[in-house]
Amino acid sequence: MLQMKKTFEFLKQLEKNNNREWFAQHKAEYDSVVKENKIFFNQIYTELQEYDNVKGIHIFRIYRDVRFSKDQTPYKTNFGVGYSRSKPMLRGGYYIQLEPSNSFVGGGFWAPDAKDLLRIRKEFEINTAEIEKITSDKTFVKYFEEIKGDSVKTAPRGFDKDHPSIDLIRKKQYIVMRKFTDKEVQSDGFQKEAVLTLLAMRPFFDYMSEVLTTDLNGETLF
Repeated sequence: MLQMKKTFEFLKQLEKNNNREWFAQHKAEYDSVVKENKIFFNQIYTELQEYDNVKGIHIFRIYRDVRFSKDQTPYKTNFGVGYSRSKPMLRGGYYIQLEPSNSFVGGGFWAPDAKDLLRIRKEFEINTAEIEKITSDKTFVKYFEEIKGDSVKTAPRGFDKDHPSIDLIRKKQYIVMRKFTDKEVQSDGFQKEAVLTLLAMRPFFDYMSEVLTTDLNGETLF
């Protein structure tokens, strides 16, 4: 796909010249790449809507917030987009990142609030049969291998550190990710593979949505 080649060429140059002067000199090139990427991201959005109730698309800005960062480079070296499902009944978010040597399609629960995080942990404390069934499915394993995400160092307060599912309970994030090589991203089949990867998250999303919209007795919260 031509726009991906242009995107990667621009990002590689930006990584070498991450300063405002260079960026200003190449603003026209940046605008051209952004325009083409928006077309690609919106095409993905349209395809997703055929299979899921997605309510929004958020294309992330390339400008970094450096106010509280040790890294003072002003620009990100990737382009990213997020797609939101319709809350409160549908949970989980989709994400695509385009970056030389670091492109991926992923999603999940990046920063669940305290209430949702506790509900997820309580579910896994009681029963992990359903989530284990989902994560052992051959398509899930092929695309994502496992649920990823940061974890607390020890058992969360109120949970047994010796619980057989403590590794799941300790997580602060529940995310999945499929990485793509630069060659794969620039191939004609990338858009199709990106959509297939997003759709492969649905069993995970649907189960987690059921958990987060019911109490521990299975009674609906809405």
